[in-house]
Amino acid sequence: MNNHNFATSDFPARILGWYDRHARVLPWRKPPGEAADAYHVWLSEIMLQQTTVATVGPYYGKFLQNWPTVQDLASAPLDDVLSAWAGLGYYARARNLHKCAIAVCERYDGDFPSTEAELLTLPGVGAYTAAAVAAIAFQQPAVVLDGNIERIVSRVFRFQGELPKGREALRELAGRLSPKDRPGDYAQALMDIGATVCTPKKPECGDCPVSIHCAANMEGDAASYPRKAPKKVKPTRKAVVLWVENQKGDILMRRREESGLLGGMMEFPSTHWDDQTVADSEVTDLLAQLGMMPDIARVSGHSVVKHTFTHFHLELSPLVIRLAGAKRATSNEIQWVSTSDFGDIALPTLMKKVADAVQASQQPLPL
Repeated sequence: MNNHNFATSDFPARILGWYDRHARVLPWRKPPGEAADAYHVWLSEIMLQQTTVATVGPYYGKFLQNWPTVQDLASAPLDDVLSAWAGLGYYARARNLHKCAIAVCERYDGDFPSTEAELLTLPGVGAYTAAAVAAIAFQQPAVVLDGNIERIVSRVFRFQGELPKGREALRELAGRLSPKDRPGDYAQALMDIGATVCTPKKPECGDCPVSIHCAANMEGDAASYPRKAPKKVKPTRKAVVLWVENQKGDILMRRREESGLLGGMMEFPSTHWDDQTVADSEVTDLLAQLGMMPDIARVSGHSVVKHTFTHFHLELSPLVIRLAGAKRATSNEIQWVSTSDFGDIALPTLMKKVADAVQASQQPLPL
């Protein structure tokens, strides 16, 4: 481990000097030295969790166009927010985004609180987001630790602990480096250096402003850090998903429960996601739950739709059912939706894949 005394070093000054010259231009970011809008910082940080900068850009612009202020977002219907979020994944973030906007308006009259402690009380705001908003929007000294910053700090100290288990120890080391001046610019500078210079596989140590302070650079093994626990093998779960068409060509959909994966989103009904092959009886039971009997329909199968979540792979086998009788009554949970309206509802990426697979298989082959 590097024993250099960072308290008296020029580490922060080097980082900030680099940022003043090389800061990335991002839609939600102010130029170095300028105060940032807390709503913009919070919105972008929630979107950037588990998602790339390139992916977030258009979504961020669309959200600000639809809801320019946190008050606008708080008053929006949740379905509209979920629909605008579709494609970003991890939909609990979208539900918490909406809850957080409401909380900011109800508790703080529409002004985000400025301290980490208060920010942590808001729905969906964890340690990283609270620190980022406090530092970037309010210039509060805070230890901001995302994946890019973890990588830099672990290399600077040649940190031997494995992540995520060693994260708190790494946070303490990061705190030794953090300056009291310009904490927001400092945090964003580290994010940029991690994204463009101190990259995971082939770090450009020759371009790094703090390479002289980096123990891993001195040892020549920067690419070995951070050390991470071996990844667990993801299991594969399977299910049958129903594409039920009525005589008008509308498709039967239902809303998932608020809790759990894809909570509150619309879906095509499916059997339980399980690691076993789906039994015919499960499909029969699902049809019965939906008020249908399998003998009133023409049934056909389609190619498997594959999707990966954080902890498992999923294989959905679509089953197309065309109803011969009258359409089923709708409810708040189960409703008929025209395929032309799919773009207007909160349809997660997984269900878009199902729709694409079924609709592609129904197209006539070119001559």
